[in-house]
Amino acid sequence: MIKQILPIAVLGAAIFSLSACNSNTSFKTLKNGVEYRIVKDVSGPKPKVGDYVEMYITQHVGDTQLFNSRKMMNGQPSAFVLQASLGPGDPVEGFKLLSVGDSAVFRYAIPVDSLRKTGAQLPPWLKQGMKLEFDVVLVSIKSAAEGKAAQEKKQAEAMAEAEKQSKAQMAIDDKILADYFAQNHISPSKTPSGVYYTISAPGSGANPKPGQAVTVNYTGKTIAGKTFDSNQDTSFHHKEPFTFTIGQHQVIQGWDEGVSMLKKGSKATLYIPSPLAYGPQARSAEITANCILIFNIEVTDIKDAPPAAPRPQQ
Repeated sequence: MIKQILPIAVLGAAIFSLSACNSNTSFKTLKNGVEYRIVKDVSGPKPKVGDYVEMYITQHVGDTQLFNSRKMMNGQPSAFVLQASLGPGDPVEGFKLLSVGDSAVFRYAIPVDSLRKTGAQLPPWLKQGMKLEFDVVLVSIKSAAEGKAAQEKKQAEAMAEAEKQSKAQMAIDDKILADYFAQNHISPSKTPSGVYYTISAPGSGANPKPGQAVTVNYTGKTIAGKTFDSNQDTSFHHKEPFTFTIGQHQVIQGWDEGVSMLKKGSKATLYIPSPLAYGPQARSAEITANCILIFNIEVTDIKDAPPAAPRPQQ
């Protein structure tokens, strides 16, 4: 379904349940109210429901662009399984008219007044009669099996590229951290994956194991010294212990591995390279892309996690 692959949150899924039909001499109209015009017509087979298609798509209302696959997907087309039309206003019905190499425009008048009556949150600039337009170019058609293989190949390539970039960034961060440690006379230990840590209070007992619940007090800073979060500082409005389960990916990788080095009562500082934190994703004004993070942590408790609730009988 097109609403599964395109971010049309500005209009909401409700728009596909309301019909719209405007006549225009240069456009033809489908039975579901979508107007269309084939800009470039290349002979060839058409996609059918269940096929895997790749398509460049630009979506806009007037001069306001809502989606551009080239910009948002690094020059790559949108890829999706062609599913049955959702009904009035769904441009997917028109996609079945295209052959590889075709370009076309699909549009329909947005029933703004009707949508607002349903309580849908629409931007104030959206007026009755404005048209949502899709400019598309069909790049490829594959069978469901071929599409699955293509998706798996792309995913593997993306993972390989991400791993390559992660290794390169890790080398950069290691150099930055080495300089930081030298300037501040710090001699840290290092986990197998690359988290640096120092322990100021060793605590007692056993280290937490995967599946155990660990409760901590913490303060997080950037390597530049800017505090971005803490459950010990009232200005961050959550001054209570924080509990998470080791090895369940409930926290960043650097926490999972770094905290597993600590016993109950331990106090330590973790120095986490960006690939083991949030990587190239900026999380806030303080946590920018590829940001190295430093956490002061105190482990206050380690317990076996409560058993998972039983699943209902099917």
